[in-house]
Amino acid sequence: MTQCFDTPLPPPKERRRLRERGSLTQAQLAARLGVSRETVRAWETGRSTPSGLERESYAKLLAELADEPPAEMTAEMAGPQKADPAPEPTAGPDTAGTPSAPEPVSAAAPTAALAPPSPLSPPLTPAQAFDALYAFCAPALVRQAYLLTGRRELARESVEQAFQIAWQRWPEVAVDPDPPSWVRATAYEYALSPWHRFRPRYRHPEPPPADASDRALLDVLLTLPPSYRRTLLLYDGVGLGLPETAAETEASTPAAANRLLHARAAVAARLPELAEPRELHRRLAETASTERLRAAKPPTVRIGSERRARFWTRAAIAITVAIIGATALTLRSAPTRYEAPVPPGETVRGVPPRTAPGPLSAAELALRAKLRAEAANGPERLRPESR
Repeated sequence: MTQCFDTPLPPPKERRRLRERGSLTQAQLAARLGVSRETVRAWETGRSTPSGLERESYAKLLAELADEPPAEMTAEMAGPQKADPAPEPTAGPDTAGTPSAPEPVSAAAPTAALAPPSPLSPPLTPAQAFDALYAFCAPALVRQAYLLTGRRELARESVEQAFQIAWQRWPEVAVDPDPPSWVRATAYEYALSPWHRFRPRYRHPEPPPADASDRALLDVLLTLPPSYRRTLLLYDGVGLGLPETAAETEASTPAAANRLLHARAAVAARLPELAEPRELHRRLAETASTERLRAAKPPTVRIGSERRARFWTRAAIAITVAIIGATALTLRSAPTRYEAPVPPGETVRGVPPRTAPGPLSAAELALRAKLRAEAANGPERLRPESR
């Protein structure tokens, strides 16, 4: 790690405190410095230190934030004003020894939309907070899911399914430190599910992109294993850092780095012009943007989620009632005592067996008449008497 001692910098915790004192998010600070949000996060956690012109710009901006009055005092003096939208973060070099994360395929949803409201603004309802998250995340997620699957309809379905699950678990998602990552991981898992190949609607491939270069890039991506494809898209497409990519793919950092290197090598072998990471990021963004993929409206997703929840609730109730009814019927019709089976018949001595159907002989007729004439019961009847 190379450090420049020309311009002093405050400790990492002080850097974060000064940024929060100026009411700036990491994305806003990164946009003002011309670096990525992950680079600013690394500077504030102490994992890396800026150098050169970036160090001078960073130190100058922190000095300005230290000289400015706190944001609360400025708000009290100036009154409530409408906040401008946060600019899209741009890419920049990372001095921690790993390649910097390029700017994402599309702007990710700022977590400030779900942050607790200030005392001057009314609190957001759950539906409003969900709609804000969906409006920021859904368009980019649809394009990312298209790069993962190569199917337009499956990309839209994956995003809608992820947000429907998020709405069903909204109390959990709303307090998550990074709701966009939660939804993105759910959408990726659904999009890469191997069970889609058995669905009739997804057995045949969709028409490829019109541009030849886009077709070539998408074809290379679809030949990669799903884990490699996901790692490449998160790092070179979305712009996450290597630790964040490893955490979202549920892998260790060395394993994520290995997957990334193998994926880049496979893309460079087929498309040598994309061997440079920045060029690869640019082509991923262009390929995702050429397809006019539109996500559904937030109310439609919320209504669909509620209908799905009601359907499964009613199905669970119906199955429970059927099991209870079958159990009651079984208890009602089951025997209450043990009944021994009927023993097989015993051979009676003295009575010749009837060997074949037909008329009886004279001796057999006489014997039958004699047996029928006897009125006694018991052993005496079974023991013929000689006369």
